[in-house]
Amino acid sequence: MEITAKDVAKLRDITGVGMMACKKALIETGGDIDKACEYLREQGMSIVAKKASRIAAEGAAWACISADKHTGALVEVNCESDFVAKSDVFTALCEAVAKAAVESGETDAEKLKAVKTADGTVEELITAATAKTGEKISLRRVAVQSNKNAIEEAYIHMGGKMGTLVEVSAEGLTDANLAEAVAMAHDVAMHIAAFQPPYVRQSDVPQAEVDHEREIIKQQLLNDEKNKSKPENVLTKIAEGKLGNFYKENCLLYQAFAKDPSITVEQLVSATAKKTGAKLDIVKFTKFVMGEGIEKRTDNLAEEVAKLSANK
Repeated sequence: MEITAKDVAKLRDITGVGMMACKKALIETGGDIDKACEYLREQGMSIVAKKASRIAAEGAAWACISADKHTGALVEVNCESDFVAKSDVFTALCEAVAKAAVESGETDAEKLKAVKTADGTVEELITAATAKTGEKISLRRVAVQSNKNAIEEAYIHMGGKMGTLVEVSAEGLTDANLAEAVAMAHDVAMHIAAFQPPYVRQSDVPQAEVDHEREIIKQQLLNDEKNKSKPENVLTKIAEGKLGNFYKENCLLYQAFAKDPSITVEQLVSATAKKTGAKLDIVKFTKFVMGEGIEKRTDNLAEEVAKLSANK
């Protein structure tokens, strides 16, 4: 059977794979488009295997929120280059993976790969994207927050460099005032990305960390000459005051709100609750910084040139 340029172009439009690979697939499958797609998928599997040793340190954090706002997911999908991370193929994959996480509620990255979507399992989607881009693509982590008595909202910073997901309990919230509460939650998610607080409130801070900070403050006071004559109870009171500053810096609710530093995040929530007539409170949040903890590959051009020259 003759393989025409039109056949090759059609297969390329369907798969996004290169022209030569498409032509070979059609030759191998006697020109059958469906079988050629399967052939390319099989080749994609081998591509994934060949690329397993590469470092996928680029990519994006991506989010999806359910229509009822009660479930939200945050995922991190990695690739090898920033160029691919900005491509339509990669963005579509991130959206599909995040949606699969919301619909399944699966929080384990390996188990999420087995979740079925309209276009195949998540793992098959990753394999197909790997074949199209020519880069190793991997699902690194996933977080799902779900609460029927709360709203979930997310913020994605700089196209996926960072993603935040915040849960706000919303007792008494109605459809009429939902938009107001969601807008507030979005602003809080954006604030988290900007200031990156470790905790929501004082009670979330581990006691061991509080004790450690208290000892550091006390030692700082003792090292100051003007405090040496002050009694222990006075120094303790000063230390507790300084500890309050620690909470303001590290707890979301007590931080000055990013968009209006004249109020705290806690005051923003209270003001929104008053507007909507609902009882609102920030329950928890999740933050993913794309690529954090991944060792990036470093290339030394001079060394590569030297190696090539030596091999001539």
